Amino acid sequence: MGKATSGFENKPFGASSGKVPRAEMAAGGGTQKGKGIGGQLGELDAAYWRAMEQAGINLNPAQIAAVRCTDGPLLTLAGAGSGKTSTLVCRTGYLIDVRGVDPSGILLLTFSSKAAAEMRERIAGLPGIGEYEAGRIQARTFHSFCLWLLFSQGLQKEIFGDARRQHIQLQQLMRELSLPDAYPPENLLALLSSYKVNLMTAEQLPEKTETDRQMKRILLRYEAWKIENGKIDFDDVLTGAYALLQERPELLERLRRRFTHLMIDEFQDTNLLQYEIVKMIAAPRNNLMVVGDDDQTIYSFNGARSEFILEFEKLYPRARVITLDINYRSVPAIVGLGNEVIRHNKMRRSKTLRAANGGALLPAYMRPDSADDEAQEVVDHIRREVAAGRREYGDFAILYRSSSSNRAVLEQLVMRDIPHIDYGDGRLLYEHWLVKPVLDHMRLSINRRDFDAMPSILPTLYIARDKGMDHIRKTDEGRPKKGPLVHLLTLPGLKDFQLDKIRQRLEVIRSLKGLVPAAAITQIRKSFYDAYIQAGEHSEQTSHREMLKEMLDELETSAGRFDSVVSFLAFVDDMLLRNQQTAAAKSQAQGNRVALMTIHKSKGLEFPAVFLIGASEGTLPHASALGADNLRDTRVGLEGEASYAEALEEERRLAYVAVTRAKEQLFISSPAVQRGKKAAVSRFLLSAFGQETAASDAAARAEFGGRRGGAPDPGRFGKVRSGRFGREGAPAGSGASGSAAPAAPPRTQSVPVWLCSSGSCVAWTRIMHSKDMMAAHKPCPLCGSPMKKGRKDVPV
Repeated sequence: MGKATSGFENKPFGASSGKVPRAEMAAGGGTQKGKGIGGQLGELDAAYWRAMEQAGINLNPAQIAAVRCTDGPLLTLAGAGSGKTSTLVCRTGYLIDVRGVDPSGILLLTFSSKAAAEMRERIAGLPGIGEYEAGRIQARTFHSFCLWLLFSQGLQKEIFGDARRQHIQLQQLMRELSLPDAYPPENLLALLSSYKVNLMTAEQLPEKTETDRQMKRILLRYEAWKIENGKIDFDDVLTGAYALLQERPELLERLRRRFTHLMIDEFQDTNLLQYEIVKMIAAPRNNLMVVGDDDQTIYSFNGARSEFILEFEKLYPRARVITLDINYRSVPAIVGLGNEVIRHNKMRRSKTLRAANGGALLPAYMRPDSADDEAQEVVDHIRREVAAGRREYGDFAILYRSSSSNRAVLEQLVMRDIPHIDYGDGRLLYEHWLVKPVLDHMRLSINRRDFDAMPSILPTLYIARDKGMDHIRKTDEGRPKKGPLVHLLTLPGLKDFQLDKIRQRLEVIRSLKGLVPAAAITQIRKSFYDAYIQAGEHSEQTSHREMLKEMLDELETSAGRFDSVVSFLAFVDDMLLRNQQTAAAKSQAQGNRVALMTIHKSKGLEFPAVFLIGASEGTLPHASALGADNLRDTRVGLEGEASYAEALEEERRLAYVAVTRAKEQLFISSPAVQRGKKAAVSRFLLSAFGQETAASDAAARAEFGGRRGGAPDPGRFGKVRSGRFGREGAPAGSGASGSAAPAAPPRTQSVPVWLCSSGSCVAWTRIMHSKDMMAAHKPCPLCGSPMKKGRKDVPV
């Protein structure tokens, strides 16, 4: 019997059953010789498999069956780690060597350039297949193939694919339309993309609200700008190829004659537009092999639809279905946990994976008090393992549901100089466009002449940055003020209500200096910022708004560790500097570094040791899924709103993907408090151990469902958060009720705490448990220095 690592348990907190899920072992390690076939084809077939065996390539019977099925439609259900790439590679060789298919007649489509390059390299390494034959095969991404098609037909437009340039252009167009900084460019692009991949255009965007109409104006102008300037983006590559095939039947016929056999990798990630292109080219032969796993459909926000796999035989009644159900990646306990997590989904193809690899290690579970405690435990474990020589940093991956969940662990890695690579956008929480205005309000409360902090504040007053800053600087040259922001009161063209807003904002800024940081953030949010963010969204609840709320809640949690705005901003600036210093060295290759990424980013990857953090209700499953019945834009399919059941099943698929990334060791952490609120262990873990979750399901829907249609529940958006570090709530009279008036001094009480002994660090941790009080020492969660016991006055 394997044991969990010290500090972890063999089952999740609250699990009723002590039985650890384990997968059945596959007979013979999962590789067996398939039965031969007769005739002349049988001789070629036998020779091919002998050559494969001599090259060390051994497939199991299901893989062999998929390789041999070369005529007509084939759905290959490839479970996690089941050797789908080997199957695709060997099938390509089989088509050429045994079936005599011209290499140029094979079209193999996948979703990443890396996967396509790996396919070509492995095909070229097959016995009897050289680089020349492999080079004639069209192994491409969808976008690469469609671009090749457009260029072959004389397209001469520039690819406008750089996200930064797209954002800058949209910002410029918004200024031209007198809508400066009205909407985040990434949100506009995501909206436009969701329409295009579902065979719709910008002209079909809704016009129900003023927000709808403004966004449509911006995106129509963006589309016109691209045409005027001879540019196309990546979605245009797909829509252009689709339109070309519809408008040019002779071109489509040429492609059909050329590509006699199509293979689609990661089929579960296919959107409607891509699928339509594939179906057009495959017809009428329909020698189409699709390889995918409906249990790993996690990109619905990009238009992916699990029903393409679930309903494949409806479109292709002659289709054969083969299931690859042997996992070659993970130890039995990890495969077994994955099986138990995913089997509770209803909308799926039934399959239970078996394990090819032995191993006694069990998944380990942790129930820390908070995300900061979680981060410290995770990083401590990684350091111990590396110091003992049992692991290298590059063996570890830390996975999480949403990008804001990496704040605490990223800070620990940065502060403790542990080599790591963040596969997100490379920015800290404090650099996000949503967070920066909040921090800049706090900066101005300390230094009212901080001109660098002013630009991000102006859009929240509905004043254009350039226009506002130009007026402030010019006016202040002649009449310097202690707080130059006051010059906005003389900005020409402002209405009375705008002047009132400016006066109220100046009062808010003055009130922040005397508050603890978390209360200052609450003051900002309740006074104006939450309302400002909501104004930039649709009137209905949206999943995007849930993400924004989550980010601001995380900022409050971070600030709750500090007792002054000055110390919090000093910490933020130190983190920004440290991260900037290491940013230049962050290539995309992991090397010997701890990998951090969202679960979405991790799909298709594997690691010896995986930490899944934040496995608590409200995070995994995410709050946006638990309130899906009340969210307008959870599903991008645009055929209606996502149901709660659909959204929850996708969250369970995310949990399944996270679990199945681990090869040898899996650690799962479920913090008891997430962003200041108590959080139960994820239902996905409890159900895997036989725990009924109906009661928690009803409670979660009640908590996260919110109110449909209008403003969100005040208890959900802008509520003062409690946390283990620092304060437990907003001080009485803090002004957090929404008033712009300065706060009264908070009531306090003296409590036992751990205080950092380092003179340069201001961290402190409240002592919450008797066992914590009895501890002889404790490392600082920020800098690692020893902490000493003491007392501190905290707000009550």
